[in-house]
Amino acid sequence: MAVTLDQTIAQKQHTLLTRVFASQTFWVVIAVILACLFLSVATDSFATTKNLYNITRNITFVAIVALGMTFVIITGGIDLSVGSVLCLCSMVLAVTMHAGYGIEVGIAAAIATALIIGAFNGILIAYLGFPPFVVTLGMLSIARSLAMVASNNTVVFQFGPDHDKLLALGGGAFVFGIANPVLYMIVLALITGFVLRWTKFGRHIFAIGGNEHAATLTGVPVRQIKVAV
Repeated sequence: MAVTLDQTIAQKQHTLLTRVFASQTFWVVIAVILACLFLSVATDSFATTKNLYNITRNITFVAIVALGMTFVIITGGIDLSVGSVLCLCSMVLAVTMHAGYGIEVGIAAAIATALIIGAFNGILIAYLGFPPFVVTLGMLSIARSLAMVASNNTVVFQFGPDHDKLLALGGGAFVFGIANPVLYMIVLALITGFVLRWTKFGRHIFAIGGNEHAATLTGVPVRQIKVAV
């Protein structure tokens, strides 16, 4: 029996609609929207500019870390140390700036710390064959302890000559009243999506997560990719 054009279009629309309703992401978004609507009606403080600003700013720190974790999880690994590493890098930034150095030096020191820890974890996992769970669980305690040592177990709240710059960078709103971290998150999410979808590096990550042995046989540099991740 011949299939008409209208039947083909209807079938494609039905398939798309089915995929949407079967998507977990779709229902999570619906749940978030309903929760926001309920809280906006039930309370007077939720749908205020200040509260929405704080909520969107605070969730971005977890979201940015989750973007990096996405790469790790796709490869079939796990990283339990991200919270402690974030704490250590933040403390390195704070202590460096508190010592009188500029914000550029502080950011460079924090990023260098993160890269060293990531490389250490990656080498142990990719080249020495340690389980990611064990390596990152150990790094969780190490990074947390180093953060306490770096700060001398005290609160650092003065950041040297660039104190105001740092607060503006992390807590200001340069564009349309949107918190700066939200803009950083959006940019990083776009970069993450591009890398995973359109680059050879992203395809290698999916190949490793799908079948690491097969990826090795097809010439994917598995160990180097794991360290990079």
